[in-house]
Amino acid sequence: MPIYEFKCDECGAAFSEIRRIGDDKQVPCQECGSVQTKKLISSFSSLSSGSSPGCASASRCSHGAGGG
Repeated sequence: MPIYEFKCDECGAAFSEIRRIGDDKQVPCQECGSVQTKKLISSFSSLSSGSSPGCASASRCSHGAGGG
């Protein structure tokens, strides 16, 4: 199950929670208990261990904007 990030409209607390994909039930704030929370858009990264020409580390990557 994916980990989603949320932010509370009442107290401003940010928290994460493991949820099923498609679970649209209200998520109560872990700080104040309010259900006035919003799901945030978050990013993720992954490492490739296959034979693709990608880079394992952006700081050492010579392919594109990752550095070089």
